Amino acid sequence: MKKISKTHSIYLIIFFMVFIWSVIYPKDYFTWFLEVLPAIIGIMVIIFTYEKFTFTNFVYGLILIHAIILLIGGHYTYAEMPLFNWIKDSFHLSRNYYDRLGHFAQGFIPAFVAREILIRKSYLKRGKMLLFIVVCICLSISAAYELIEWFVAELTGSAAEAFLGTQGDVWDTQWDMFLALIGSMSAVFMFSKIHDKCIEKLRK
Repeated sequence: MKKISKTHSIYLIIFFMVFIWSVIYPKDYFTWFLEVLPAIIGIMVIIFTYEKFTFTNFVYGLILIHAIILLIGGHYTYAEMPLFNWIKDSFHLSRNYYDRLGHFAQGFIPAFVAREILIRKSYLKRGKMLLFIVVCICLSISAAYELIEWFVAELTGSAAEAFLGTQGDVWDTQWDMFLALIGSMSAVFMFSKIHDKCIEKLRK
């Protein structure tokens, strides 16, 4: 069995510490479960595939950040995250924008996950087609998540209101997917070279 590196062990410890904090008296346990479930599934997949495919520290660090965003959102709900409530009140904004950050991350971070798998498994060479496929993957993930939100809302009714987090915006779904698109494009156009260096370092 492959030994877990010190860095990855620290990442796991941080995740479980935030997870424990998140599950203690959240605003609503049903909403907490819905919001945190992707992080739990993601961590389980990473653990079970660790021996066969180990990502770069760069990608694992980003995955940890994404998981923390989900855990914080699950604890407070995305519409009532205190720091972003303060920003809303201080700058007289129309809504709490923490969910916008979450959906930007939903495009930005999976872009590196998809990009690393495609490069290291030699499915695609670096170039325009790789960029296009990565962005398409991230946008499809975002669209799938919106469909899940819709299905849960249809199934549970008003109980899923906090999970949807529309805050009265009829275009919230479109904004969520647009921000995921912007996040994925930002990742592949601005940080590909940094990611490439991390991949090459891992190979050496």
